Amino acid sequence: MQTGISTASLFGRYHTEDGIKFLSEKGVSTCEVFLESYSEYTKKFGKLLKKAKGDMPVHSIHTLTTQFEPTLYSLNDRAMADSFKLLERTLQCAKQIDAKYYTFHGVARVKRTPITINFDRVGLYTQKIIDLCQQYGVTLAYENVHWAYYNYVGFFNELRKRVSGLKGTLDIKQARQSNLDCKDLIKEMGSDIVTVHLSDIDGNGKMCLPGKGVTDFKELFTMLNDVGFDGALLLEVYQNDFDTTNQLFESLDFISQTADKIFR
Repeated sequence: MQTGISTASLFGRYHTEDGIKFLSEKGVSTCEVFLESYSEYTKKFGKLLKKAKGDMPVHSIHTLTTQFEPTLYSLNDRAMADSFKLLERTLQCAKQIDAKYYTFHGVARVKRTPITINFDRVGLYTQKIIDLCQQYGVTLAYENVHWAYYNYVGFFNELRKRVSGLKGTLDIKQARQSNLDCKDLIKEMGSDIVTVHLSDIDGNGKMCLPGKGVTDFKELFTMLNDVGFDGALLLEVYQNDFDTTNQLFESLDFISQTADKIFR
């Protein structure tokens, strides 16, 4: 088990390469790299990140999802082909920094109308995505997201029946926004959870840094420990959830100290 920070927490304060360098220089144990735009989905940019990260390991990558992930499942063959090209470019970047996992959202549920998911089709193309990831030494980790396919308990199990090599990312912020209980998501994903995105919420329902709100992290970490979690606990908050980066590192210390009491 490791604790670290996603560069998404520095969005608006640093460009990606500067953010990863900043975290490395601060001695952060591991990170998730949030790639922010098309120009960053390249092998060349990966080489820039490799230099910037120094000796800090990169646990996972994340992309600005709506730019190409939904059309990996498109019925339009041309749109799908273009999206797979962007995915491969992203994986070339990931390989340069030895990222182990790809935090994945998939299809965005833009229209707020009931849908019926064709799991056989979704499984078929998810397997193609997984296979391409594996060619670059990367494992796909499907994340629960309130505006995407995985916004209810049961989706992951249905997908897992149809593919091999699938892992999961638990985002407690997204669970709250989906009105889901984290314990149900942990039960569903179980030992396949490899990444956890951490944030907190205050008594008024406003997002804040872990340790500044009402979330019981001892309980959360105990549930993760019980299913054999041995991945990365990553601080992922928004730019307005803290004032100074010192507060970010204080929160990371809180996460690390709390986790050390649970994970043995």
